[in-house]
Amino acid sequence: MLRPHVLPYLPIDEAVMRLLLVEDDAMIGEAVQELLRLEHHAVDWVRDGLQADAALRAQGYDLVLLDLGLPGRDGLDVLRALRARRDRTPVLIATARDAVAQRVQGLDAGADDYLLKPYDLDELQARIRALARRAGAQADAAYVHGDVQIHPATREASVRGQPVLLSAREWAVLEPLLARPGAVLSRAQLEDKLYGWGEEISSNAVEVYIHGLRKKLGAGCIVTVRGVGYMLPRPQAA
Repeated sequence: MLRPHVLPYLPIDEAVMRLLLVEDDAMIGEAVQELLRLEHHAVDWVRDGLQADAALRAQGYDLVLLDLGLPGRDGLDVLRALRARRDRTPVLIATARDAVAQRVQGLDAGADDYLLKPYDLDELQARIRALARRAGAQADAAYVHGDVQIHPATREASVRGQPVLLSAREWAVLEPLLARPGAVLSRAQLEDKLYGWGEEISSNAVEVYIHGLRKKLGAGCIVTVRGVGYMLPRPQAA
């Protein structure tokens, strides 16, 4: 059972990620999914190893929260298959398997961190943030285009040297564009960063956040390719 937890105030500029929650315990799954959605993350929840493997093959995620004792296929097998495909998505194992040998086995299979049940939800949040920072540190140092400068690792943006505050949802739209400057992403691809399975999708959500980004960063920062989607121009030399 999860330990008692009081939900903290969550600032709007927290990072938004798309997470895969792999958990067969309904009570734990519901609690964790609700918590992460309150932090503005898009969360897909599956309850067995076969569904987890299928989801990881079909959809890109920023982080996986993985139980090990799963029906259908063991979590370690899911993890090994993920790493065999050279997929470097951060994986946080959350399990009741508490023997040192089992923890070593999980880390050797490719997990980035290991959390024992019953775990405190505040600690879970902290470990997710730590893994997100570690992954972000591998990003390019900065995106520079005209007067706009954006640091993906620190989530800082400025225009003509003046800081610009971007909301969590604006970052969720901006980051996939930053990752592939010059590439056109469709509205559906950007919606994937905003919503988890089963969440109602607003018909104009992407357009609303693109409009907000253009107001803050400049009209030319994000280009509309009619009938296809959106793109960021390739960055200029810093």
